Amino acid sequence: MTLFIVAVITLMAVLGAPIFIVISSFAMLGFYLADIPIAVIIVDIYNKFSNTPLLYTIPLFTFAGYILAESKTSVRIVNFSRAVLGWLPGGLAIVSLAVCAFFTAFTGASGVTIIALGGLLYPALIKEKYPEKFSLGLLTSSGSLGLLFPPSLPIILYGVVSGTSINQLFAAGLIPGILLILLLSIYSIVTAKKQKAVKRRFSFKEVLKATYETKWELLIPFIIIIGIYGGFVTLGEIATITIVYALFIEVFIYRDIRITEIPDIMTRSMILVGGILIILGSAYGLTNYIVDARVPMVILDFMKEYISSRFVFLIMLNVFLLVVGCVLDIYSALLVVVPLILPIAISYNVNPVHLGIIFLTNLEIGYSTPPVGMNLFISCFRFKKPVTTLYRASIPFLIILFAGLMIITYVPELSLGLVEYFEIK
Repeated sequence: MTLFIVAVITLMAVLGAPIFIVISSFAMLGFYLADIPIAVIIVDIYNKFSNTPLLYTIPLFTFAGYILAESKTSVRIVNFSRAVLGWLPGGLAIVSLAVCAFFTAFTGASGVTIIALGGLLYPALIKEKYPEKFSLGLLTSSGSLGLLFPPSLPIILYGVVSGTSINQLFAAGLIPGILLILLLSIYSIVTAKKQKAVKRRFSFKEVLKATYETKWELLIPFIIIIGIYGGFVTLGEIATITIVYALFIEVFIYRDIRITEIPDIMTRSMILVGGILIILGSAYGLTNYIVDARVPMVILDFMKEYISSRFVFLIMLNVFLLVVGCVLDIYSALLVVVPLILPIAISYNVNPVHLGIIFLTNLEIGYSTPPVGMNLFISCFRFKKPVTTLYRASIPFLIILFAGLMIITYVPELSLGLVEYFEIK
């Protein structure tokens, strides 16, 4: 009977049942088989939520991201980046990487970046003689670029689930995130020179004009970083300040958003948050069963029997996480997988903060990994191209990102250097 129920739940997942239903079903089945009242799941969820004081920052930062996405921020940021970087070989491609990273940091890997920026950047890349295949691969892989930068929602979720300092995670992601952008920028420069892509002439006047037009939005990352690491405000306070600031500049200064549109933007952003919180609650239920059943300890004993090297463990961890990132959405992956692998990674002396950066980098890559990476299908819809075309276009970028992942994995100083140097708590 148990096998039949497991088969039914698995079939539900294959047929596209909502992930929270699948997770909750496995959790209830596990507690039922262990003769534990299912009501325990609700009690555990309540206790966990009550003891997670930073959970309210999730809807706040999500709402701020949607405000920026709904305004003409993307146009102004692109114009500014082109004025500053457009004169470089591969300038527009580098601009695309930087702008996509900026937007993903605020909106998460929800596809908003590709939808919002694809129509703006893709025609511009083609016009400046970048190959179609390169342009598609660039924008597809950049759709999740920026997850390592504050105030990335997945970083906050990892901190909540793992009990790791979110401030430390924000600092830890800066250098690895810049590394990934630099690696892709080098490839973009090589491609631009090979294809003789158009270069813009540097104009100091244009830089001043673009800076003046974008000045209010350019302050947002500085407000967040200085506010948090300067010790002036808490994470919750900076989230609130970010919303008020974004609303003020977009509604009253730029006037891109009418006051009457705010309820609709809020509703759509909270639909995403609601989905995340439902998955979070379901995942806590399943996690509690997994812990009670000592599943992590069983896996750990098995791995220690066959894997004695930390080096080999990290290779296996990356392969596993790439598959997870390809199959699951990032929020489900964070909430289900982190509690499972965290104690195992710690036993191999992997710092939880470093693990978080490895984890998020894998999921960032997994979003564009064939055959079912989410960004591939979003780009397929946005650019009206066959998904097989997106597969081929993304491969060179995935190889580069994987090389960056290996550097991040085996050089933990990249992730922990700023945390240790500034003694961030």
